[in-house]
Amino acid sequence: MRIVYTDDQSFEAEMSRIHNRGTVVDPLISEAVNKIVRDVAERGDAALFEYTKKFDGIALDGTSVEVSAEEKASALQNISTADRDLLDLAARRIEAFHRKQTVNSWFTVEDDGVELGQLIRPLERVGIYAPGGLAAYPSTVLMGAIPAKVAGVGEIILTTPSKVKEINPLIIAAANIGGVHRIFKVGGAQAIAALAYGTASITAVDKIVGPGNVYVATAKKMVYGIVGIDMIAGPSEIVIISDGTVRASVVAADLLSQAEHDEMASALLLTPVKEFALDVAAEVDSQLKDLRKSAIASRSIEDYGAIIVTKDMDEALSIANRFAPEHLELMVRRPRELLGKVKNAGALFLGGSSPEVLGDYIAGPNHILPTGGTARFSSPLGVYDFVKRTSIISFSDASLRKHGESVKRFTEIEGLDAHGKSITARLTRPSSKIS
Repeated sequence: MRIVYTDDQSFEAEMSRIHNRGTVVDPLISEAVNKIVRDVAERGDAALFEYTKKFDGIALDGTSVEVSAEEKASALQNISTADRDLLDLAARRIEAFHRKQTVNSWFTVEDDGVELGQLIRPLERVGIYAPGGLAAYPSTVLMGAIPAKVAGVGEIILTTPSKVKEINPLIIAAANIGGVHRIFKVGGAQAIAALAYGTASITAVDKIVGPGNVYVATAKKMVYGIVGIDMIAGPSEIVIISDGTVRASVVAADLLSQAEHDEMASALLLTPVKEFALDVAAEVDSQLKDLRKSAIASRSIEDYGAIIVTKDMDEALSIANRFAPEHLELMVRRPRELLGKVKNAGALFLGGSSPEVLGDYIAGPNHILPTGGTARFSSPLGVYDFVKRTSIISFSDASLRKHGESVKRFTEIEGLDAHGKSITARLTRPSSKIS
């Protein structure tokens, strides 16, 4: 694992290259996704099933695309008690955390009779996308569905790709525990298009959430405006800040836990201790040999991993804030002393006993997080993503007379005569026919 010093002439260029990975989509991918999205929007199920056969190798139709009640029952019987207990544990912790995010409608009454408020209502129907194919990610199903359930969403639909006709039983079990109402065996850009526009089999949703590959992310970006989306998720990333007080082997293990996700994943260590940097680099090289996904992790470390030796901890924090990482670990002796200096991070992990992997599964906070620097302005998925806010405004005749002339002046400033007349018509006499 290469070591970079912040006073190197190449430092800024290297950081920019890592930070901007994945932000520019290949025009050929955009063109391909646009074709798929338009095709599904126009031809519905026919296009959906054709692309599923082409990309996933399974033949589906209107009767087999959705997981049936019998398939659900069979899947639930085919998971072990231990795995069921594990999913229940994660679900309980995720739900407990997200219940603290709920918000309620509110109203205020001013002295002059003005009533203002905000009405909070859950979305009616949402689509959860869970990556799949040859792998299964039941944790992502829980992370997407449980906040929607807590928010009170009327119908939760899950789409996930499969290379075989039967979806992994753990996915079905997680969907059942998480409150998913319907499960469909489709993925990729075609699934996103189906959720956005609707087909004979899949009802259109109001919002789509959940991570996916570059085709899924590009499709979500294309359908935004037709439906809401949570974020445009990019490759996974972790930044670790360490003062050298946590064992090098532990830090190396956490770096590799992100590198094994994807060849585009980024794992960075920021430390002011040169000797520690050398120790961690050696540990990464050593641990890589024993990983099942060593080829993926090696490519990630080689292309987008680095150990950055900083002047001091303040410089390390400054670089981390610029990077605005998905995951930020403060592997230092007194992590809480640094909290006030952290400005941008999707999720923050404090101390040597709080690895990012805890957040992936059972800690409770959501693991669907902003990536690629978007933590500067975006937040983890939560209950707030599944509700909408409506403003409530009520003026009495007296309060309208009190504020009417001010409103009329605004209409004059902006040159909107009809706006002004809307006020004047009420100032001359009450708006109601009943006096």
